[in-house]
Amino acid sequence: MDGIAVFKGFFLAAALLFVLTPLLATVLGGFKSLGELRTNPFGLPSVWEWRNYADIILSSRYWGLLGNSLTIALLTVVLTLVVAAMAAFVFAHLQFFGREMLFAYITTGLLFPAATAILPLFIKVRDLGLLDSYFGIVLPQVAFGLAMSILLLRRFFRDLPPELLEAALVDGCSYIGFFLHITLPLSRPILATVGTIVFVHSWNAYLVPLVMLNSDSLYPWPLGIMVYQGEYSSEWNLILAFITLTILPTILLFLFAQKHIVAGLTAGAVKG
Repeated sequence: MDGIAVFKGFFLAAALLFVLTPLLATVLGGFKSLGELRTNPFGLPSVWEWRNYADIILSSRYWGLLGNSLTIALLTVVLTLVVAAMAAFVFAHLQFFGREMLFAYITTGLLFPAATAILPLFIKVRDLGLLDSYFGIVLPQVAFGLAMSILLLRRFFRDLPPELLEAALVDGCSYIGFFLHITLPLSRPILATVGTIVFVHSWNAYLVPLVMLNSDSLYPWPLGIMVYQGEYSSEWNLILAFITLTILPTILLFLFAQKHIVAGLTAGAVKG
């Protein structure tokens, strides 16, 4: 038993080291000069260049990029949760012809990343007149996020006690009323889980904004990195400082929502 505990400890320590090493290298790299970053990429800075972070924080462009990313991510989260929750409730509680086949068809979307459909996606967004707009990014992200969101929500909805639905129907409650007043309030853990996953995915998205946007004023933060990339060289110390400041919101979001995320993913895991 002690051997198993020691093995688990070593495994967790190795996993922690694997995760923290690139994060620490990124944070520390932002405090170095470009020359020192090339000669000492992983060690502590000999001279702490606080100005790298200060210049980014004090620039209006940084806050504009952050605002664009936040707007796009929040719109994506809201639309995904609304559509996925309604669809998952239907798949979980309503019986109709072709339900399982339709559900299998939707979840097939998990097999195809956005890159495989970027050309027809661009043509469709262009035909809708949504190029160079927030919704030209939001709608494709919602479409590609629905499969995983519906899958997680449907499992959670099906694990809710069926007696709740039976009692609600006996008392004259409609399916819509049961969904709004009983299912959603009881589903806060899984809603937080899905919302966090969708937010992080949207926050870090690069390909879809790159294809759909032309105006610098609408760029999210992943495209803002190009400011520090020249034709012949890149200011990697500033890039690392910029990345550190922009991934910080997602790390904080995960830390605050960690309890709900774990509860949402493990709900029903030991049922029966």
